[in-house]
Amino acid sequence: MFTIFIIHGYAGHSKENWFPWLEKELTKFGHQVIVPNFPDSSYPRLSSWLEYFATFKQNPDQDAMIIGHSLGGAFLLRALEQYRFKAAFLVASVSGPIGHPVDALIANFTHQPFSWARITNNCQNFQVFHSDNDPYIPLGQAELLARKLNTTMTLIKNGGHLNSLAGYKEFPLLLERIRSIC
Repeated sequence: MFTIFIIHGYAGHSKENWFPWLEKELTKFGHQVIVPNFPDSSYPRLSSWLEYFATFKQNPDQDAMIIGHSLGGAFLLRALEQYRFKAAFLVASVSGPIGHPVDALIANFTHQPFSWARITNNCQNFQVFHSDNDPYIPLGQAELLARKLNTTMTLIKNGGHLNSLAGYKEFPLLLERIRSIC
């Protein structure tokens, strides 16, 4: 059994989108699922999020998995600069400037270069999910992210931001991919 973290995005929380559904499904199989509510999600600070994350698991290791949605994907990458994980799932993830007014609020997560060598050393199994019509995160950013992580991107047709506003209260494909690793 694994510990699985689900990380929300900018202005998000633990009970939105497909998070509660996925948590329920994964616990059916005996996994410990942690879905933290990060502090000040509308004015996020990377240092605060990393500090808060450390309270849930002091040493995430190869027996843990992490899932990040939107800004949660950028956080996931920053966490992988410090911790080892068995697998990482990036869903509609931001990993750099996106040409959106929110850029200034999330710059401390996304505007400094990522340590790709450290990230890929700390996790060998990456999966990137992105929609062909995400209104916030350009498709090219997901394609670059997949290249940097030496993986392929799963393109979802008409999925929007892969959140509840786009109809994603459940995410069976993500559950299937997680289960294939377990």
